[in-house]
Amino acid sequence: MHVDALAVKMRPRSGSEACDLGVRLCQDAARSVFPCYAIVALPVIGIALASAEIAIWLPFLAIWLSKAWLDRTILFVLSRAAFGQETRPADLWRSRRAVWGEQFLFTWIVRRYSPCRSYTQPIYQLEGVSPWKARARVRQICRRGKGSAFLMTQVFALSELSLTFSLFSLAFWFAPPGQSPELIDPSSPTLWLAIAIAYAITVFFLEPFYVAAGFAMYLNRRAELEAWDIEQEFRRAFAH
Repeated sequence: MHVDALAVKMRPRSGSEACDLGVRLCQDAARSVFPCYAIVALPVIGIALASAEIAIWLPFLAIWLSKAWLDRTILFVLSRAAFGQETRPADLWRSRRAVWGEQFLFTWIVRRYSPCRSYTQPIYQLEGVSPWKARARVRQICRRGKGSAFLMTQVFALSELSLTFSLFSLAFWFAPPGQSPELIDPSSPTLWLAIAIAYAITVFFLEPFYVAAGFAMYLNRRAELEAWDIEQEFRRAFAH
């Protein structure tokens, strides 16, 4: 990794500062992140919502399980944005095997259940470490920052829950005066489909920011371990 090519200024930060850096990075790269993310997220969400015909709870499970795999696309775009590179759908398509195919089963079966998923995902995806040989590296990265990463995950989970029910509540807010929407009966499939749609919209909007926050925390930990800011100063000093 060419540290001097980073578009973000690396220095040791607190966990909250690193999260804020990630959110800002996602905002700045939104024109690259969301179009590329939509390419994979929208078909997955569409299939998940269609599974409501099988069972009303299946869309929630399908979207929840797919997050770790969808995160790989987001991280690919953010990792390029950190070096000032814009990513187009064509760039993503050229790297589809590395982004979507590598560690496929490991991502779906193991990575989804990590409480610090976005913090440790760059180790597996960007450092090229085999999942079976990454334990030492994960322990090193998690020696500091794991608590902040876990707390960040919980904050995003609560935000996701709040946004989902806020979106769902719009059906009641915009109902004609004196009339209630047909979403009150807990056994109604329409009720659960409406909640599933609200959940899907929330995941589509919020997940890039979660991945970006974890990625920035990872970069922050790398800055602590490798003193990137000092290295950059030496590079500049000896370049003259």
